Amino acid sequence: MSKAVLSHIKPRHRPNPSSSYLPRRIKNLIVDVIQILKTHHWQDSLESRFADSEIIVSDVAHFVIDRMHDPELGLKFFNWASTIPFSSPLNGVAYSSLLKLLAKYRVFSQIDLVLQNMKAQNLKPTIEAFNTLICVYGEYGLVNRAIHLFHTVCELHNCFPSVVANNSLLKCLVKNGKVDIACELYDKMLEKHGDDGMNVVVDNYSTSIVVKGLCDLGKVEEGRRLIIDRWGKGCVPQVVFYNVIIDGYCKKGDLNGATRVLEELKFRGFLPTLETYGALIDGFCKAGEFQIVDQLMKELNVMGLNVNVQVFNNVIDAQYKHGLVEEAAEMMRRMNEVGCEPDITTFNILINFLCRVGRIKEAEELMEKVKERRLLPNKFSYTPLMHAYCKQGDYVMASDMLFKIAEAGDKPDLVAYGAFIHGVVAVGEIDVALMVQEKMMEKGVFPDAQIYNILMSGLCKKGMFPAAKLLLSEMLDRNLQPDAYVYATLVDGFIRNDELDKATTLFETAMSKGINPGVVGYNVMIKGLCKFGKMTNAMSYLHKMKNMHHAPDEYTYSTIIDGFVKQHDLDSSLKMFGQMMKQKYKPNVVAYTSLINGFCKKADMSRAAIFFRGMQSFNLEPNVVTYTILIGGFCKAGKLEKAVSLFELMLMKNCLPNDTTFHYLVNGLTNITKSTVLSRKYDEYDRSLILDFFATMISDGWSDVIAAYNSIIVCLCKHGMVDTAQLLQTKMLRKGFPMDSVCFSALLHGFCQTGNLKEWRNTISSDLNKIEVRTAFEYSLKLDKYLHHGRLSEASIILQTLIEDSKFSDQSDKNQRVTNLQSRE
Repeated sequence: MSKAVLSHIKPRHRPNPSSSYLPRRIKNLIVDVIQILKTHHWQDSLESRFADSEIIVSDVAHFVIDRMHDPELGLKFFNWASTIPFSSPLNGVAYSSLLKLLAKYRVFSQIDLVLQNMKAQNLKPTIEAFNTLICVYGEYGLVNRAIHLFHTVCELHNCFPSVVANNSLLKCLVKNGKVDIACELYDKMLEKHGDDGMNVVVDNYSTSIVVKGLCDLGKVEEGRRLIIDRWGKGCVPQVVFYNVIIDGYCKKGDLNGATRVLEELKFRGFLPTLETYGALIDGFCKAGEFQIVDQLMKELNVMGLNVNVQVFNNVIDAQYKHGLVEEAAEMMRRMNEVGCEPDITTFNILINFLCRVGRIKEAEELMEKVKERRLLPNKFSYTPLMHAYCKQGDYVMASDMLFKIAEAGDKPDLVAYGAFIHGVVAVGEIDVALMVQEKMMEKGVFPDAQIYNILMSGLCKKGMFPAAKLLLSEMLDRNLQPDAYVYATLVDGFIRNDELDKATTLFETAMSKGINPGVVGYNVMIKGLCKFGKMTNAMSYLHKMKNMHHAPDEYTYSTIIDGFVKQHDLDSSLKMFGQMMKQKYKPNVVAYTSLINGFCKKADMSRAAIFFRGMQSFNLEPNVVTYTILIGGFCKAGKLEKAVSLFELMLMKNCLPNDTTFHYLVNGLTNITKSTVLSRKYDEYDRSLILDFFATMISDGWSDVIAAYNSIIVCLCKHGMVDTAQLLQTKMLRKGFPMDSVCFSALLHGFCQTGNLKEWRNTISSDLNKIEVRTAFEYSLKLDKYLHHGRLSEASIILQTLIEDSKFSDQSDKNQRVTNLQSRE
């Protein structure tokens, strides 16, 4: 049937579009239309079907669209119905039905086109369509569109959207941090009242959304006042309100306030819910109040409430963060006992902890368990592993974690890329970090100020300051303004580049722009001034820092103390140390080490020793610099026994010595007169192993340099530091001292001490002859007296075996010579 013929057919009945009742023939028509739209030749079929029904398309278009479940079919039908010549133009109701269909399936691009078309034709969407759109926009975080539609409803229909739509909008605003706008719209909504005087566009949920927004901003008291003001005015008391307020107090850190609200809740006859206890437990966990956490969990059980996985996760995570490893393991056991299955967050917490303490192998095994349980790892699973691999220098595995994040369906974001870049920069691989920066930008993820700061810091530490300045230019080109940390990094870069004037100018420029340098920024500037000996200027910045209400920290004081010491102004450094103590700051290792260095430079070893002992009162462990400075000081003062005693203490504390330490000891030992060495009473059980062994070797005719090095190697091996001993032996070799009998014997004993004696053949290389092996055995027996109270050690047994093998070899050679002689005769 042609369109020309169809155009002359008039329907005999036009059903009321607003009628909720649909005759059977219209219902059948709708079903047929939807089926026809799915066929290939649908246009002609539709024309025929409507011609047979004698119904105008525009009269039923909205009914058809309302019953569709496919936006493509809906658009196809709508476009057809809009263009056929024998039908009336589609009205606002049909357009509204299409809007609802498109909103239901989130076809946002077409929604905008439909709204523009309606505006051009002066058609108004229905309230119901507006409500649907506002709900969908709110759900997807499209804040500006949702707000615009809210005001459009008020303007076109002289009313507010529905309660559901309003709540969706308020929730969206709060979630996106626009609490002030949410409060403003909420106040407007409160002005609307129905015929019975009750508000018809807000409810309890509306109020709780706004209260939560205020609590998220820390305005908990304002949230409480809002609840009190709304009480009885369409706002029915509920435990949800109390939960929101309790959560707000906990996030603010006001645990007393949260506890008071819990008591008020009980007093008013409400029963606390799992959410109530969950918020309190989380708050006390963050404060480290685990005794109260245990009480709350017991109370929760008494109430007949089952602890869920989220509560367990919060407690376990907090225990790990507070260093309570055993307690966290016990909480995991409790979790299993009550039948609460761990989720991916639980495993992520465990993986993060294991990676943080360097137990990567266990973290990898845990990841396998995650897969066995059919849980889906996410970026929070892979990012800690990626960071740990970076620390180990395993960039292949670290980059593999980035791919894993993508495979898990999470596009690597700034957090993931930032963790990788931070990891590789921390181990000095700045080139790798810059390559990753390029890759992430290619994938549309652009660095923020923090990542630029990490990169610039890495470049400055590598002495690549021009490259750091280029990164700053790139950052500015992207309209990213440097923050206090970026300025601090650049100031540090200028200082490292020996450009103090430029560093000072940049620092002052940042301050003139209103950027607060903070404690970190001031510390960088003060460190630079101290480095160049500008102590007057450093003190000036210290006073500026205090005037800006920034309290100097341990780093500030220790930097200035070290600066004064390097300028040979020990009195000023002691005065600064006194101020540090007066401010109740715990002195750190740097401060003590600097003062000890100052006393050593003045040859005041008694006061240096006093400050060394003073470190112990603060439970501070001296580092290699502290020990080395003291050892050097005692060696220069001729107090060799004190020096070697400190060296042994250093090894007992597992503090690895460095080349400077060895240099001081060797000089100290070789500068002592031979008569002094030989006059020392030999005692095989004397604590000073180095001096006694040195004296023994000198009396046996060894040179003082070889005796000094070997005595140190013997001491290192005694304390199980075989690797360090081997490195020192390698340095001896470079100086022209090959492996000798004493060194060979000492290293064997070292392997004996560490339990790796079986590996000595693959580790110690020597070409000792028979006489040297016997010498090694003799010194090994002396070491047995020191290390094994005279018992024969495994090292001595090996050397004895080598001697026996040598004798057998000598006898075999002798027998072979006799045989050869007899054969000639």
